Amino acid sequence: MDLTARHPRTGELLSTVKFMVQPLTAAGDLQRDLQRELTYDGLRAAEAKGNKAGRHPAVPADKTDAVRTAYLEGRSIAALARDHDVSRGAIRTAVADLLPEHTAADPGAPAPELPVTLDMPGKVADFLRAADLDDAERAALDQGQAVRRGPGYTLRVTAVPAAHRQLLDRCRPLDGAQGAPGIPAQRKARREYENRVSNLGQ
Repeated sequence: MDLTARHPRTGELLSTVKFMVQPLTAAGDLQRDLQRELTYDGLRAAEAKGNKAGRHPAVPADKTDAVRTAYLEGRSIAALARDHDVSRGAIRTAVADLLPEHTAADPGAPAPELPVTLDMPGKVADFLRAADLDDAERAALDQGQAVRRGPGYTLRVTAVPAAHRQLLDRCRPLDGAQGAPGIPAQRKARREYENRVSNLGQ
């Protein structure tokens, strides 16, 4: 029987077709309801055994603390994803409450600073590598990515804004001192970095 047969003048489904379609529709609804109920029963039984529904987190529980600590120390989400061989989404899930879009549980608590990536002129990077830096500053430089710029290069450094400000302060000698003016190219490089760091507060 043609289940799409319609009256030639009115276009309505023929009564015989309606008679056949309605039981089939009802049977389909009943089957879906039964499957849904069986699914709920299975979930309740699993919960009673202590099993949680849903996918397991891609970052194991024993590594979550290490991921969160590294993120707060300035490691980027992309770098952490490479380190742990997981997706960036998995890292975002592990550090969800540290992300800027998350509302802090304590409204009075200051939001943690998030790492930002800035291009540091190569002349500034070379000076800082020979300077007396703390471990976090040294790590930020060591993890930077060098990008060639003609005869020179730029070091792409990812760190929290406070670390960038500290690095900027460390290279202040490049401006020169009274009686000992700095090298123009180095002064220019420091000012480029200073402009980029200053824009973080805007």
